[in-house]
Amino acid sequence: MDERRQFSRILFDTKASLTQGRNIWTTKIHDLSLNGALVEEPAEFTIGDGALFLSFSLPDSDIELTMEAELAYKEKGQLGLSCIHIDVDSISHLRRMLELNLGDSALLNRELEHFIDVHDRKD
Repeated sequence: MDERRQFSRILFDTKASLTQGRNIWTTKIHDLSLNGALVEEPAEFTIGDGALFLSFSLPDSDIELTMEAELAYKEKGQLGLSCIHIDVDSISHLRRMLELNLGDSALLNRELEHFIDVHDRKD
């Protein structure tokens, strides 16, 4: 099964930053899930060695979420990012935001369990 379809996505239009080593690019998030994000490809973006981090703030808030991600695909001016690691605070805020937007906490709980299973197998 295609991993991108195992997690519900919500439309989420906000500015974000991608960081890899000393490189920082400004981008825009198009949608989010527990397992990653679809973002606009920044100008002059080139993937290098080292960890890639996606960071953004929640609207009308000083809460910043950060996830370590890997580039899953790059096409038509967009980057598909797959979450490798996310801290407890960030995933808690992301989960709540998804829950409010999806309106189905049972579905989100199943997806969170699946997220944990998928990431436990990667370790």
